[in-house]
Parts: sequence; C-alpha cells; structure tokens
Amino acid sequence: MSPDLFSSDESPSSPVEAAPLAERMRPRSLSEVVGQKALLSEGRFLRQVIDQDQVPSLIFWGPPGVGKTTIARVIAGATGAHFVALSAVLSGVKEVKQVLKEAEYQRRAFSRPTILFVDELHRFNKAQQDAFLPHVERGLITLIGATTENPSFEVISPLLSRSRVVVLEPLSEPDLMQLLKRALEEEERGLGSLHLTCTDESLGLIARHANGDARVALNALEVAASLIDSPSDRTLTPEVVREALQKKTLLYDKSGEEHFNLISALHKSLRNSDPDAAVYWLARMLEAGEDPLYVARRMIRFASEDVGLADPGAVGRAIDGLRAFQFMGLPEGKLALAQVAIDLALAPKSNSVYRAYARAAGDVQSTRNDPVPLHLRNAPTGLMKELGYGAGYECAHDDPDAITTMSCLPENLSGRGYYRATDHGHEARLKRRLEEVRKMVRARKTRAT
Repeated sequence: MSPDLFSSDESPSSPVEAAPLAERMRPRSLSEVVGQKALLSEGRFLRQVIDQDQVPSLIFWGPPGVGKTTIARVIAGATGAHFVALSAVLSGVKEVKQVLKEAEYQRRAFSRPTILFVDELHRFNKAQQDAFLPHVERGLITLIGATTENPSFEVISPLLSRSRVVVLEPLSEPDLMQLLKRALEEEERGLGSLHLTCTDESLGLIARHANGDARVALNALEVAASLIDSPSDRTLTPEVVREALQKKTLLYDKSGEEHFNLISALHKSLRNSDPDAAVYWLARMLEAGEDPLYVARRMIRFASEDVGLADPGAVGRAIDGLRAFQFMGLPEGKLALAQVAIDLALAPKSNSVYRAYARAAGDVQSTRNDPVPLHLRNAPTGLMKELGYGAGYECAHDDPDAITTMSCLPENLSGRGYYRATDHGHEARLKRRLEEVRKMVRARKTRAT
C-alpha cells in the first residue's frame, strides 16, 4: 500500500510510544470523544446513524484539531467498516484507484463496507472530486471528507448533494481541560508514568492557548512535560507552561475562509461605529500575520464606501495612514492603522456614493449605451464643428449662479437620478446645495416655457 495511505487494518511500524502525545491520545471509541455534543449526544444525528449502522457520505467542516479524523475513525470502528485514510495533499489518481480496487475486494471477499476518509478534501480539484461520484452512488465507498474551508465554495455541487455536511465546532476550554487531565492520568498512552502534578491554572493556560484545538493543547502539554527535569519536583507550574507556550500561534489562513470572516468582521464593526470591536478585529488580523497593506487598502475602500461624503476627508486620512505605515513599517506602523480604524469607526456614515455608482452602473449594464450628446463633445477640428460637435453647449461659468438647464445625460436617460444625499455629517450641507441647484433649474425651465 502507498505510504500516502493508512488503513485501519494495518499497524504502524513505529512503536506507539514514539508517536506524539496527540496521536497516542486519539479517542478509539465514541465514549472517549470529548466535545461535539451537538452531534454525538444520544438522539443527535451523527450518533443515530452510527448506532443504526446507516452512515451516509459525510463532509466534516471545522477548524483543525476538533476531531474530524478521530470521529471518522471511530465511525469505522463502530460500524465494522474497512477504513482507509487518504490525504488530498499527497495523493492523486493512482492512490484513488488503489483505494477503489481494495474496496471492491473488501466487499466481494468479506461483504465489508469501506469508509474512505479524505483529509483536506478541498485540495482535490473538480475532476478529482468528480471521480468519487459513481462509487459513492453505487455504494462501493462511504466517503467522509474533512475540510477547514467552506464546502459551499470548495466542494463540487454533485458531491455536496450526495453527502451530509456536518459542522464541527472548536472545543471549549472545559473540553480541553478534560482532555489534558486524561493525558496526565493515562499511563498506557499518556503521561501518567511521569507522575506529573498540574494545577487548573496551568491547564487553563494551555486550554486558552489552544484556541479550541485539541492537537495544539496536547502538543503544548507534551512540550511542558519535557521541560521538567527535576526528579523531586514534578509540578507543571504556570511558569513552565508559559515557557512551553512561548508565543501563541493564531488560527489564520490568509487565503481561506477565516481571512474573509475577519475582514468582514472589521468592515462591519467600522460600519457600526464600534471602535473597540474595530481595533480588536484589526489586531486579530495583524497579529496573525495578515498583510498590513491589504488591511490598509480595505480601510481606504471603507472610507469611500461607508463614510463617503458624510466626511469627505476620511479617504485622505485613510491614505495618510497607509503612507505612515509604509514609512514606519512593523511593528510601529500598526498604530497608524489602529488610528485609522478608530477614526473611521467614529466618522459619520453614508453609502450614498456607493449606491449612486451602483445605480449608474446598473443603467450602463441594462440600458442602451447611446453616444455622448453632441453638445457635450469637444470640437478641436473644423470637421467636428461642421458635424455639430459642441453645438448648444452652455458653460456654467458664464452664468451668475454657475448653473444651466442643459441636460448632461444621454437622451434615453434624461431625468434619471443616481445620487441621493443623506443628512449625515458633511453630506447634509451637500444635500442642501443639491436641493438649491435643482430648485433653480426647475424655476428656469418654468420661466423658459
């Protein structure tokens, strides 16, 4: 069998003790699974299909370390299925064909179903995902895919329609504390033989650091245990744990869904005039390694889209924040971006510019694009003048009020209005001016008739 595959019917060649603690402590039965009560408690969907041995193809969607692989293995064990794990990162068509051939053999020779677990399913392209469809449909395999990305975007529709999407949540701190205590007590697979003592304070530090990820929590506990070298004092103190943790690694994928979730949270916090939330989401992104220039560009966009003419200077200040960051760099430049975020959060809001452009763009897309009216065209040559370019043009500077009744839209759109001013901030002044202009134009047109 390919080294990219691991079957539950085979034993790893290395001794269990050589495996990382997180792998050794992987639950072997439903009773050992911690967390995911919404899925695995009595009467819940996943628990029911396991108990009834009627497991459909599933797509487990959730962050790392919440039990996607573990639950797939437990399902195989509970139902007596042949289990094969396949990594979408390391495997290709050859490995898939090998799995299907083995599944055929298991069914023919032993009447045994096969559960194919595909880790990081979203890494398979459309053609590779299509290859599973006929075998899922005829029941040769039960597919359990695991993904950290939104299946709506990353999994093809035919496969989605033949599977049940199961959302796994990050583990709670009490869940993680339970796992850590079990690892400290368990002698066969855990650290029980080291006879360590650990306070809830120390375990709480690890649980908070893990951010809902069991693998991170157990790895951190193992590192902390390795720092104890005194035969007489076997205590995992908070100081030892902090040394093991060093710096928190934040869950963040700059090209994945979490990237878009966080920028959405920042944008909506700014729109809601909440400076505290805006600074928090900004810090979440920057501390996780997001490109600060990306964040700066998004805040400049926000200044146009959501502050707009309620505070026309907001765009300039956002650009100044970008320039300040470029001048200072990291880490000092983070404060310039924080200043912009607070400023934009507290600025008056208007999306009238955004809506005006959307209305105009909608007409561009849905109506006839007539030529520019002759009176709005320049006439730099004699031929253009003979053709009527510029004829009838009225220059606003020649009028005492700098206003004319000349229409500047194509004839088929005459009278259309795109910009609708609000009463917020500076835009209230613009609204009054717009009303004055329209009133004067109406009066002149009335006199002319």
